[in-house]
Amino acid sequence: MDGRSWLGLVLLGSVWGSSFFFFEIALETLGPLTVALGRVVVATLMLGVILAVIRTPVPLTVRFWGSIAMMGLLNNAIPFALIAQAQTEIDSGLAAILNATTPVFSVVVASLLVRQEVLTSNRVLGVTLGFAGVVTLIGPDTLSPVGVSPTAQALVLLGALSYASAGVFARAFLTKHPFLVSSFGQVTTAALWLLPLALVLERPWHASPTAETWGAVIAIGTLGTALAYPLYFLLLRRIGATNLMLVTLINPVVAVILGVFVLGESLAWTTFAGMALILVGLLAVDGRLVRRLRGTTDTSS
Repeated sequence: MDGRSWLGLVLLGSVWGSSFFFFEIALETLGPLTVALGRVVVATLMLGVILAVIRTPVPLTVRFWGSIAMMGLLNNAIPFALIAQAQTEIDSGLAAILNATTPVFSVVVASLLVRQEVLTSNRVLGVTLGFAGVVTLIGPDTLSPVGVSPTAQALVLLGALSYASAGVFARAFLTKHPFLVSSFGQVTTAALWLLPLALVLERPWHASPTAETWGAVIAIGTLGTALAYPLYFLLLRRIGATNLMLVTLINPVVAVILGVFVLGESLAWTTFAGMALILVGLLAVDGRLVRRLRGTTDTSS
């Protein structure tokens, strides 16, 4: 990957990493399905206004909306709902660790279904190191099974698998469309998937959201969704599904930094060790580190 791709990946990881912070605030007074629905509704409205202002048409073909509906299901509705529900039973640290398995799933799924996404040793090594860094960053004790719901953990893993599958699916069907159009279609269909579930299962009209709740939902919908997904589709076209999923290894780093500067949490030695492992893992996937160690000029990554 080139420098601009890395910059985009770090930016996307930073935005999505901050979403964990806002998500915790929103869940204090709203149900998980309602928070997920609010997130995509805010993004739909924002992207719709942008498309109207710049006068960009949205395709009305069955092929486009059929593909985008599947993307909205795999990349938004399923993982948003599953991970949100899981976080009502497990803490954000464990959820972040389990969500960081997304690159592992992506490597496997992409190598099986996409000819261009070759399963190289660089990627296997990089994903392994990156996941080890996430575990170290959050703290190995977080993985203790004592008092932790196995069902909730399974929900996060299913969400990670859905994210990985969405990246592979989008690379195959949606890279020809403008980034704003794909993003708008994705969040719009995700809202349609989530709306009946939230209305029937949670009855959000009974909730009493605070000003902080509304602010958190708006922040997630704008920064973490409406502004993030155009960048997601741009990077998907540039670097592929497997490399793109490395963003889930960056998210916990941002979450830790926010915890230090916003919540006043302290840094342990495991924080620095974890960040170092994640950095080495990302370099390994990039391929340059491995090539230098081997003293070769092989460009596969």
